[in-house]
Amino acid sequence: MSGQTAKIATRCFACGAMAVRQVNQFILHDALWSDSEFSCAACGTYICEDSGPGTAPDDVREALLAAHGPARLRLTGPMPSLVPALKVFREVSAVSLSRARELVSELSGDGLEGTLSEMEILMARLRTRGIPVDIDQ
Repeated sequence: MSGQTAKIATRCFACGAMAVRQVNQFILHDALWSDSEFSCAACGTYICEDSGPGTAPDDVREALLAAHGPARLRLTGPMPSLVPALKVFREVSAVSLSRARELVSELSGDGLEGTLSEMEILMARLRTRGIPVDIDQ
C-alpha cells in the first residue's frame, strides 16, 4: 500500500477548540482510496468522516498537494500505441474519449501532475499495458 497524509487545523464542531482533520489518499487492492478523520484533543471527539474508493474529494487533494507538492508522471520512452494509454485513462479516470486524448497528449508533453497516489496507480496501469512511464517528485 502506498499513500500520503496531510493534517489540517480546524475548529471542533463539538467544543470550538482547535482540532485536527487528517486526510489520507492511498492505493489499496489496486484501487485509489481516500479517507479523512477528525480529532479534538480538548474534548476527545473523534470521527472517521469519509472513507472509500475512487477520486478523492477536492479538499483532500488540495491538502495533499499543499503538504507534499505534486508528483509528475512522464513518458520515459516512445509510446508504442495510443490505444493502450487511452484505455487506461478511460478506466482509471472514467473520462470521455476526447478527455483521454487530452491526457495522453499531456503525458506525451510535460507530463501529468497530481498526488503521488494518483500518479502511482496510473504508472502501474500504464506499465502493465507497455507504456514506459516514471514519476518525478
